[in-house]
Amino acid sequence: MENSINYDQIKEAASYHPKPQNITYTYGTAGFRMKADLLDSVIFRVGILAVLRSKKLDSKTIGIMITASHNPEQDNGVKLVDPYGEMLEQSWENYATQLANAQTEDELVDVIKQIISSNNIDESKTANIVYARDTRPSGPALVSALVDGLKSLNAKIIDFGIKTTPQLHYVTRCYNVKGTEDDYGEPTEEGYYKKLSTAYRKTVEGKQRLTPINIDAANGVGAPKMRELNQYIGNEYLEAILINDDYKTQGKLNYQCGADFVKTGQKLPTGSNIKPGDRAASFDGDADRIVYYYIDEENTFKLLDGDKIAGLAGGFIIDLVKTAGLEGIDVGVVQTAYANGSSTTYLEKVLNVPVSCVPTGVKHLHHEAEKYDIGVYFEANGHGTVLFSKKALKTIRSAEGQTAEQKEAIEKLRALTDLINQTVGDALSDLLLVETILTNRQWSLKKWDQAYSDLPNRLVKVIVENRHIFKTTDAERKLLEPVGLQEQINELVSKYKNGRSFVRPSGTEDVVRVYAEAATREECDELAYKVAGLVYDQAGGTGGRPKEFL
Repeated sequence: MENSINYDQIKEAASYHPKPQNITYTYGTAGFRMKADLLDSVIFRVGILAVLRSKKLDSKTIGIMITASHNPEQDNGVKLVDPYGEMLEQSWENYATQLANAQTEDELVDVIKQIISSNNIDESKTANIVYARDTRPSGPALVSALVDGLKSLNAKIIDFGIKTTPQLHYVTRCYNVKGTEDDYGEPTEEGYYKKLSTAYRKTVEGKQRLTPINIDAANGVGAPKMRELNQYIGNEYLEAILINDDYKTQGKLNYQCGADFVKTGQKLPTGSNIKPGDRAASFDGDADRIVYYYIDEENTFKLLDGDKIAGLAGGFIIDLVKTAGLEGIDVGVVQTAYANGSSTTYLEKVLNVPVSCVPTGVKHLHHEAEKYDIGVYFEANGHGTVLFSKKALKTIRSAEGQTAEQKEAIEKLRALTDLINQTVGDALSDLLLVETILTNRQWSLKKWDQAYSDLPNRLVKVIVENRHIFKTTDAERKLLEPVGLQEQINELVSKYKNGRSFVRPSGTEDVVRVYAEAATREECDELAYKVAGLVYDQAGGTGGRPKEFL
C-alpha cells in the first residue's frame, strides 16, 4: 500500500543523514535547538516523527517549524506543532529524543517500530504535514533534510515557505478545523492577514489613530510579514515604522537588536534613535515575542515587557466583560517566576484578577490558561497570548446587549477573538492587541507604564559545567538541588528590602539564570551578582569568573 512503511526505504534515506558521534540531543520546550551544522540528522528524524504523529491522529495535519527564534544566526532548531496549533504533546517529546539519538539506521528503525507498537499506529493511514522556516541561511539545507525524512514515509507535504513561527501554528490549526464549528480561518498567509486586519479595524473604528509605532524587527522574518500585514490594515489605522528590517544580509539576525536583546540589556536596540514621546516595540527573530519601550523626559529607557502587556490586556478584557454584562465568565492571568513582583501585586490587588504561577515554558502557561474562561498568559520576555474557552466564545458570539455601551463591548470582544492568535504567542497579533487597547484608552506608553512601577530587576547568566544538577520546585522559585544552595540564597535575599531571587537551569544550554529584584537598582544588582557568584563558586561555574560577580 502507498502509505505503508517501507523500512528499507527509510534506512537508505537515513544513510545520507548520519547522526554525529558523541552528541546527545534533547527535545525540550523549544524543540531541538543548537548550532545549525549539528542538526541535519535531527531534522530528518523529526520529519519521521511528524509522519508517525499524523498517522496516530487519523491523518490530522502536523506542523513543523524550522527556527531558533531569538538565538544567534548560526543556530537553528526545529519543533513540531500539534493539530490545533499547540505544542507537541509532552509524552511524545521523549520519542523525538529517542529518534534523534539512534546511532545507526538499524537502531532508528527499531525506535520507529517501538513508537508504532506503543501507540497502536495504523501504518496505512495517510500522513499530512505542513512546514515552514525562518530567514536563517542554514534553513534551505535543513528543509532538504526534513523533506527527505518526510518522503521516506510517503507523507503528503505542504511547503508553507518562509513564515513567522505563529503563522505556521495558525495555518496548522486552520487545516485541521476547516469546515467545523471551530473553523479558525483560511489556511493561507492571506487568510491570516485578512483575519487580523479586519478584526483590528473593527476594534479601533472611530478612535483617533495614535502616533507612529517604531518597530525593531530583529532583522528577521517579522520585517517583511509586518510590512505585508500593514498593507492590509492601512496607514489610516496604524502607522508602523520598521527598523532592523534587513533580513537578507547574513550576520544581522538578532544581532544587538530584537526583543531578547532589549529585555535582557534594558536598552535600545542598535539603529533606534527614538526621542521622548516616541513609541517603540521590538520583535524577536521569528516574531513570537514582543516588548514595548520608550524614552522618558529625563532620557531614561523604560521597558514595557510581557508583565506589562498581561496587566494591560487583563484589565481591558475584564472591563469589556463587565461592560458587556457577561455573567459567569472568569478571567485569569498566568505568570512565571520571572514576573515582576509589582505586576503580580497590581493584578491581584488593583485589578482583582486571579493569578496563577507556573514553571517557565509556553506549554505550562498555555495549559494553565486553559483552566479559565478567558486566560491571559505572558512571560516577562514578551511571549504570550489570550485563550478563549468554548464557553466564552459561545457566550460572546450569542450575546446581544441591551444598551449601546453593552453592544459596543460585545462587538469589541468578538473582534478580539479574531485579532488574538490563540494558538501561540504572536508578535504581530500581540502588537495589534496592545495598539487596540492603547487606541481605545487613548493612552501614551508613559500613561500605560504608570499603572504600576516595576521593582528593579536583573537577569544574570552563569555558565556552568552541568546544568542538569540544578533541580527546582514551587514553579521553579526554589532550588532542591544542589542541596543547601537555596538556604544560602534565602539568607542573601533576607538582607534586602523587597528582595527576591531564584535560580533555574536553562532548557537549551549549559547556563543557569539568576533572577533578582529589590527596592532599589543598586540593591537589586548587588543581590543578583552575589547570588550569581554563589552559584558560580559552589555549583560548577566555568569559563572564567566574571568580574562583576560578588
